[in-house]
Amino acid sequence: MPDNYNRKHADEIVHRLKQSGYEAYLVGGCVRDFILGKVSGDYDIVTSALPDQVMALFSNTLSIGAKFGVIAVIVQGRPYEVATFRSDDVYQDGRHPSQIHFSSAKGDVFRRDFTVNGLLMDPETGEITDYVNGRMDIEKKIIRTINDPDSRFNEDFLRMLRAIRFAANLGFTIEAGTLNAIGRNASKIINISAERVREELGKILTCGGARTGFELMIQTGILKEVLPEIDRLKGVEQPPQFHPEGDVWQHTLKMLELLPKDGATDKNLCLGWGTLLHDVGKAVTRSEDEKGVHFYGHVKRGEQIADDIMQRLKFSRAHRETVLNLIRQHMVFMNVQKMRPGRLKRFLRMPDFDLHMELHRLDCISSHGMQNNYEFCRDQLQSLAADDLHPPRLLTGDDLISLGFARGKLIGEILRALEDEQLEGRITTSQDARNFVGANWKIE
Repeated sequence: MPDNYNRKHADEIVHRLKQSGYEAYLVGGCVRDFILGKVSGDYDIVTSALPDQVMALFSNTLSIGAKFGVIAVIVQGRPYEVATFRSDDVYQDGRHPSQIHFSSAKGDVFRRDFTVNGLLMDPETGEITDYVNGRMDIEKKIIRTINDPDSRFNEDFLRMLRAIRFAANLGFTIEAGTLNAIGRNASKIINISAERVREELGKILTCGGARTGFELMIQTGILKEVLPEIDRLKGVEQPPQFHPEGDVWQHTLKMLELLPKDGATDKNLCLGWGTLLHDVGKAVTRSEDEKGVHFYGHVKRGEQIADDIMQRLKFSRAHRETVLNLIRQHMVFMNVQKMRPGRLKRFLRMPDFDLHMELHRLDCISSHGMQNNYEFCRDQLQSLAADDLHPPRLLTGDDLISLGFARGKLIGEILRALEDEQLEGRITTSQDARNFVGANWKIE
């Protein structure tokens, strides 16, 4: 849905709350994005109305956190979070307050995470209320906690990773006191659920500044807590003739810097994670002899390590399979110009081959710079017709049964062999196919 509709609906919710005698504002990231001249993806609203009052005002609502004062107002299938002004008691588990109190607009702002997210806006007048100097920090491009950073981070440990994500995505720097507090508290991030960590990492990888994000993660010590396997890539030296950019960590950072920045789509997420994990096996397979540095078996070990990481972070099976296949195939490109036609066509028609191509391109330009195999595959894809890659069957399973073959695995083997012959260009007609079957299999 276009942003102007999202904004329009959020404005209408605020208007209705105000019309009914309540205070109401847009809050947080959407106000920050408005100041930056960016399109916002989410619109959150705060109000003096209590949860039951919000639910009474709107016909389609969902209680997503009523005990914390949060109601979703559904407009044309899209939820808009409407939260009652609140202040929080002590946080006992690094995420949830022991108790909340409904409060004022100012009190609500002072419980929030960062100054850049602590701005209130009246959409009817455009007036912005700033109790925390958030506007100044936006202008100076600074991420700073509201009040003491240690206290803010101990209320919700994920805020440490969010600070890094905001700095990366927005191109901001983290204020020194806030950055130092992340370093002091980094080990506590392991208390956060895998799903929440995965979501933040995904936004770092897909919404801009991925290199900066991971540099900040290694600088603060958070990387070794959430992705120790990636932390170990630093200092893993590579052959300079193939990797003049430096060690595996520097190579990975260069690739991260080139990732698309247009959001956490399925394709962007898979490409981002494939980029991050494609060489993860090198840290445990590096060897050196008189002939130089080697990483024998790094693809297979990398696939195993990546699978462990993605299961630990509770990825969906579909995402996991796509990323693991990117890792599994990323070294195959070095052989494409030597492949038989049939093998090449099977390679080119792999699912998500556009992702494989892009990962290979990033891999090359972030190391030796040679793109001859990438260009070869691109040219082959442009010259081959759909029927070249997916030739129509010359014989079906039913045809083979009518020839006297019994149902079973053999039929599948024959059909695959026939397709191989087609891909190689050795058979082109149904009669060719029948002759091939007759010459190679006997009916029992």
